[in-house]
Amino acid sequence: MNALKLPQLNFPENYQFRFKQEADLVYIFCTIRKKWLVLTPEEWVRQNVVQFLMEEKKYAKSAINTEVVVSLYGMKKRADVIVFKKEKPFIIIECKAPSIQISQETFDQIARYNLQLDADYLMVTNGLGHYYCQMDLENQKYHFLKDLPVKLD
Repeated sequence: MNALKLPQLNFPENYQFRFKQEADLVYIFCTIRKKWLVLTPEEWVRQNVVQFLMEEKKYAKSAINTEVVVSLYGMKKRADVIVFKKEKPFIIIECKAPSIQISQETFDQIARYNLQLDADYLMVTNGLGHYYCQMDLENQKYHFLKDLPVKLD
C-alpha cells in the first residue's frame, strides 16, 4: 500500500480516504455506499467529488447518492453522483477518469440523464477540469457557472 500512486486531481488535498489491498487489487471505501470498491481512475474521481460536495459545498452525506440507476428509453444507465434536495435531484455529476477528455459527448450524456431527472445543476469532471452548469428548463438550455452553489437552507 505504501507504493500507492494516485493521480493528483484538482481538488483540495486534505480529504481522508480508506484503502485496502487484496491480491493485486486496491480498494477504496465509499462512505456513501458503505462498502469497499475497486479503485479505478474513475472511482478515484468519484470519491473526490463526494468529499468535495460534503467538505467544500456542505451537502449532507444523506443527500448524496452514487451510481444511481436512471432509465433512459428502456435502458438502465447509471448517474455517477446525484445530490438530492427535498427528495428531488438537485445536482447531477458525471465523472470520468483523468485520462478522458471532457467532450460534447460527455455533456450530451449528462443532459440525457437530466431529461429524466430534472436537476437544477450539472457538473462534469475528470478530476482535473470541472464544468458546472445551471439548467434553464423552461428554455431547455444550460448556463455555465464558475462553481456549484454551497448548500442553502
